[in-house]
Amino acid sequence: MEVEEEVKRIIDEVKDLHDSAASFISSSSQQELSLRQKASAVDSSIRRLHSTLVSNKNLDPKLVEKLEEDLHRARCMLVDGETSSFLPSKPQGRFVRMFCGPVNVRALRKDVQLKVKEEYNRYRDKTALLFLFFPATLLILRSYYWGGCLPAFPVQLYEAWLLFLYAGLAMRENILRANGSDIRPWWLYHHYCAMAMALVSLTWEIKGQPNCVQKQRGVHLFLQWAMMQGVAMLLQNRYQRQRLYTRIALGKAKRMDVVWGETAGVDGQLWLLCPILFILQVFEAYVGLLLLRKTVTGVVNEWQVMVCGILLVVMAVGNFINTVETLIAKSRVKAKMKRSKSRAELN
Repeated sequence: MEVEEEVKRIIDEVKDLHDSAASFISSSSQQELSLRQKASAVDSSIRRLHSTLVSNKNLDPKLVEKLEEDLHRARCMLVDGETSSFLPSKPQGRFVRMFCGPVNVRALRKDVQLKVKEEYNRYRDKTALLFLFFPATLLILRSYYWGGCLPAFPVQLYEAWLLFLYAGLAMRENILRANGSDIRPWWLYHHYCAMAMALVSLTWEIKGQPNCVQKQRGVHLFLQWAMMQGVAMLLQNRYQRQRLYTRIALGKAKRMDVVWGETAGVDGQLWLLCPILFILQVFEAYVGLLLLRKTVTGVVNEWQVMVCGILLVVMAVGNFINTVETLIAKSRVKAKMKRSKSRAELN
């Protein structure tokens, strides 16, 4: 009898707990809906006021600049705090839906979002080192142990790693965008192109002797470009993140924002990184054009060579346009800051 009474007591406790949980979830859902409506209304008001300031030519320029800066700080506070979880989320990309299905990858808590970003940064740090040392090892072995001729398996292993790398970057960046990061859409398209190139190159027959050096010229140049890309990634990861933290502290960036090679924050970094980036883009286009020329002249007849050449040229052109647009936008911001500083000194 005691056991029977104990079982009944447990069943009653489970029912009470179920009712309490259902009541809590219902109350939380109502509060969440109210917060979402308020957050959306405030966000719309900020956007409306910004448009009004831009279109109204009768206001004092000094007042407009001050009000725009205040609105920018208010929006950063809105989208960078706990309220960001209640703002309308960006639509998830097809890439995420293809792998995860219709699952919401937006984190409700800010600390979880920041953990996702930190994991993304660690992933980039590790891959930057591999991006540098993997092709360097292949080129050293080619020169000293393989007689100037790359065997097929190590090269295909590297291409498989590239496919994994860019798939991981694309997945993480789609999730970051869904959680409020500022990653430009071009970088997602760039990684999709890189994934396609890595997948196609896996089926590319790496021919050996005779005349190995000429047949593998494109592969050799691509490995050299990958080493340069690794150097650029290491420089960017080292210098840019500190600048981003400074911008976050000043309220000019969000904690979920990320850095890229062309987003240098100070003139010294621009002078260092911009030449490296432009050299990389030119070299990438050169490798792509070289592969296309080999298919046209009949040196190689594989369709994979032509597809990889086209993708390399597309990525180089896209990277160049994106870098120039970023630098133009940065120069406008700096000019605006100089005007504000000079006006403040005059006053």
